[in-house]
Amino acid sequence: MLPDKKEHAKVKSRLHPRNKNRERYNFKELIEACPELESFVILNKYDDQSIDFADPKAVKMLNKALLIHYYGLSDWDIPENYLCPPIPGRADYIHHIADLLCASNFGAMPKGEKIKCLDIGVGANCIYPIIGRKEYGWSFIGTDIDPVALASANKIIELNAGLKGAVECRFQPSSKDYFYGVFKREERVDMTVCNPPFHASAEDAHTAAKRKVTNLSEKKVESVKLNFGGQSNELWCEGGEGRFIKTMISESKKFGKSCFWFSCLVSKQSNLKMVNKTLKSLEAVKVEIIPMGQGNKTSRIVAWTFLTAEEQKEWRETNWV
Repeated sequence: MLPDKKEHAKVKSRLHPRNKNRERYNFKELIEACPELESFVILNKYDDQSIDFADPKAVKMLNKALLIHYYGLSDWDIPENYLCPPIPGRADYIHHIADLLCASNFGAMPKGEKIKCLDIGVGANCIYPIIGRKEYGWSFIGTDIDPVALASANKIIELNAGLKGAVECRFQPSSKDYFYGVFKREERVDMTVCNPPFHASAEDAHTAAKRKVTNLSEKKVESVKLNFGGQSNELWCEGGEGRFIKTMISESKKFGKSCFWFSCLVSKQSNLKMVNKTLKSLEAVKVEIIPMGQGNKTSRIVAWTFLTAEEQKEWRETNWV
């Protein structure tokens, strides 16, 4: 006997209003866009079409279908065991940063290739450039410390005409740097985006993954394969998310006149006090904390600028008009 049928909300109201993923997945349309998805579609315990979100292959195929259907890709793939991010959350980040640019431009949304974004840790999936390019026509510089990830991102760019010439991938030779080594002094970018490694150790990452898969499968598991994948540098770093963001903020000060808005995802509420303290000590001109929600998960974006009001005015008149 089936459980009582869930009354599903038609719209995921916590997602950004412009997010293409606010409505429940239409698997008929997704399968038409990506026929390979069909073999992974199942009926869940409520007799609704879904996939097994504890299965990495199913998650990757769903991502591929979403990217083809909603974001106009011809093809997309990533190497085995590399991070396969949830598309709705990544899209929300891009839309919220777009709103920040819009608010900084008196309500006019800066669009087109002249608007440039620096993606710190572009990853094998190239997600932020894909979404930002499709939604707003922005150009991107994507950096990463992993040559395999960069090769994958470059392959995605090569396979998709809409990304060619608009996304440039650069190797970051130092795992301790964010802007040095990849960001040229004479360059200007309108914003930066970053998904920092969340965990402080491989053990923490594995424990969290085991808990997540247990919740998804509704049964206790002892060993797991990460359903969203992820290499060590994508999932954890010494000191965890807090140290990563603090170091990034400190280095960003040296490039303060080369970027309008720096930004970074902050998953842990407990890190906000440190973030605000660090930005205050470095005399950031303006700081924005932007809440985001997806399902039961809550996170936020921190954005900051070192440009004075007069410098912001000059930037708008030079770059956005």
